Amino acid sequence: MTEKKDAVIKMEDASFPKPFASKLEYNSPVHGNWNIVHTGMQVPETIQIYVCAENCMRGVVLTAAEMNAADRFSYVIVEEKDLLYSNLEELTIEGVTDVLNKRGDHPKAVLLFTVCLHHFLGSNLKYIYRKLEERFPDICFIRCYMDPIMQKHSLTPDQKLRKAMYDPLPVCEADEKTVSVLGSDFVLDESSDIKRLLKRYGYRVRELPACNTWQELLEMSRGRLFLNCYPAGKYGMEAQAKRLGREHLYLPGSFSYEEIENQLKQLTDMLGLPELTEEELAHERAACEEKLAEAKNLMGEMPIVLDYLYHPRPLGLAKLLLTHGFCVKAIYLDGISPEEKEDFLWLQEHAPELELIATIQVKMRVLPRGGEEKVLAIGQKAAYFSRSRHFVNLVQGEGLYGFDGIRRTAELMMDAYLNEKDTERLVIQKGWGCECCL
Repeated sequence: MTEKKDAVIKMEDASFPKPFASKLEYNSPVHGNWNIVHTGMQVPETIQIYVCAENCMRGVVLTAAEMNAADRFSYVIVEEKDLLYSNLEELTIEGVTDVLNKRGDHPKAVLLFTVCLHHFLGSNLKYIYRKLEERFPDICFIRCYMDPIMQKHSLTPDQKLRKAMYDPLPVCEADEKTVSVLGSDFVLDESSDIKRLLKRYGYRVRELPACNTWQELLEMSRGRLFLNCYPAGKYGMEAQAKRLGREHLYLPGSFSYEEIENQLKQLTDMLGLPELTEEELAHERAACEEKLAEAKNLMGEMPIVLDYLYHPRPLGLAKLLLTHGFCVKAIYLDGISPEEKEDFLWLQEHAPELELIATIQVKMRVLPRGGEEKVLAIGQKAAYFSRSRHFVNLVQGEGLYGFDGIRRTAELMMDAYLNEKDTERLVIQKGWGCECCL
């Protein structure tokens, strides 16, 4: 059982986009990634209500409690007898009604999560929402789903949620000097390329993670341009742009100078702004080269492992580091994004011995973690499986973007090299960056 076969593969032998077979899965104790509870809590002045069985409820209710948000979380338990002898539509309607009546206050909106059982029984969701809206006309009911049965065959619950959260945005006139960024759990860094560029020309940037009130969320519809930088939010951003008649751009975070420059040109072209000059772009590249060289000089030949949880483009990051002399040994991932096909092919040719290591393959539960030499880990899963105390603690790309994102990654690597962390204490906390009561 402790053989690495099926859990570890060399780059030269890997298949795209699925290097590992889909089988029974292992869930490591690394929980810094955000789930649907964390993401939904971004919508201000709202509560979440889940209608599901106790076994599924356990995880989401603990998430709400651990992030000190239990006052914004309610649930309706579905029992076996309800499936056999009751009507799930009426159970949902009456259960939600009971929750709202007992609260004594009416939130601006309810994120109502229906589940796999509603699909299995063919529940009429339109009827459920219509009745609830008739009973509570002052509440906006946001249609959310916790249906992992769809996880690998359709839009995931996460993708659907990142669309539903923006469904309340009203049709309105656009503000010519406003850009709205949809679909991410984190605001873009103020120093990010996008923020700096838009600030230069007097644009206001609206982002859900920065909203403190329901009204601020609604005002996001005023953006003349909708942007998305996080892959899971692309579908929702495009759907809302189509519904509201807005121009939109998908500008995913990247570690490629050429791709970053192309994206910035797309942004300036869309807004009718002057392109960045060759001198400005050369300065951005030079600043990245300087910061990467500084990190390399500090770290020397220290082995590096990294994971998909740090950033949606782990192969791109590995390529960047390898081309700048860093000693990248392994990438922890379970699948490869279509956006990284070119990086995959490049790594197969230029780094054939690089290891891809699964994180959910069942052997990872028993395979030895770490080795004798110290490694620097980029990402929580890489840190956990390598037993590294020198690690970059960040998930989902956070606010990284563009040339600034490359420089910040280098800075975080240097900090990780110089300062140890209590890895096993940090990685078990759900929702990196969220308030935690643990």
